Amino acid sequence: MKMKLFAAAVAVIGGAAAMTVNTPATAHHAFSAEFDADLPVALRGPITRVEWINPHSWIHLDHQTEDGSTQAWMAEGGTPNTLLRRGITRNSLQIGTEIVVTGYQSKDQLCSPACRANGRDITFPDGRKLFMGSSGTGAPDDGSDPTE
Repeated sequence: MKMKLFAAAVAVIGGAAAMTVNTPATAHHAFSAEFDADLPVALRGPITRVEWINPHSWIHLDHQTEDGSTQAWMAEGGTPNTLLRRGITRNSLQIGTEIVVTGYQSKDQLCSPACRANGRDITFPDGRKLFMGSSGTGAPDDGSDPTE
């Protein structure tokens, strides 16, 4: 009986230790830690994927470059709850919808697997414009278009 109890205790402790070792650590970051307010972008293209995850949502799109090629981008937005409060729902972000996202490019400027930006505004085909940026992170939020 003692051996079974000992084996059960080892299994529980081992499982708890494995969970703490394998649990990824995530931290919230300030805008300026990852994005550059001096690198504004205007991305135009169809939505290819939307991630409604915390602490930030991500909108993926295929940006049409000036030379006609396509470049994969992912634009970080506020939390899903923040987007909902601003009127952006899962139904308003349909795959294939052509949008324009204005925002700021990441400091690392790496594009593997996709270029990254902090999204500020989304403009829909009907002209509707919605603010998608995070607030309180240091991202520019003066109401102006960062690409003008």
